[in-house]
Amino acid sequence: MARRGRELTPDRSPRHAFGAELRRHRERAGMSLEQLAQVVRYSRSHLGRIEIAEHMPPPGLAEKLDTVFETDGIFKLLYGLALRASHPDKYERLREIEAKARSVRQYAGCFVPGLLQTPDYARTVRRLNDPRRTEEMVEEWVAVRMSRQAVLRADPAPEFSYVMDEAVLRRPIGRPETWRAQLSALISNVDTPTTMLQVLPFAHGGHGLIGGHLTLFTLGDGTVVACEESITAIELLEDQERVSRHSRRYDLLRSYALSPSDSAAFIETVLKEFSS
Repeated sequence: MARRGRELTPDRSPRHAFGAELRRHRERAGMSLEQLAQVVRYSRSHLGRIEIAEHMPPPGLAEKLDTVFETDGIFKLLYGLALRASHPDKYERLREIEAKARSVRQYAGCFVPGLLQTPDYARTVRRLNDPRRTEEMVEEWVAVRMSRQAVLRADPAPEFSYVMDEAVLRRPIGRPETWRAQLSALISNVDTPTTMLQVLPFAHGGHGLIGGHLTLFTLGDGTVVACEESITAIELLEDQERVSRHSRRYDLLRSYALSPSDSAAFIETVLKEFSS
């Protein structure tokens, strides 16, 4: 006799509704978790946790489920609602701005920017920020973080410019394999048709953005919105006088940073030193 699945609570949140719909359509199709796992290329245990809402659905799964069950975008809709429910208002506002941006300029002084993070790096950072978070909470946050990276594959994609302080590269985060994979991911994004990454070396000394993390979003009408991030908070700045000051500081840092080719060589050197 088949084991009875855990009772679901679709009215609790969009994430729970997603899981309930997944089970309903799977059972209607006469599929076991093992059979569905083979079709959508996710593990049985992962799908099982999504059904009972222990895990946030990963990016790309909703589209696969809509295809398998011919549900005309239902899972994609629920996934979008689940993402929005995962953020307080200010974070949702940030996501909206990020999705509309024509170009993104970012200074990273303490950690790898979210859009360039690997899943394991993001997972490690989240655990370090709050060791009391449950694995479920960590995985939900990582899934949301990874979903934001879809903007890198948009058509047309915004133009991304990063200035990364050497401090980010000199402080390994996570297990050795996690850090090596993250450094390799940075190298592959140093100079692409839509991304440019430059390293600001220690030799430059002090500057106006030291100790912070700044993002500048340029929207379609030319408006620029700034975002300052600290350890536990973000602040969106839309006052154009303050935004202009931040833009000037970013432009100065970019002029002091290494060229993309020199930056790639620098990161490769850090990777070799760490691996030796």
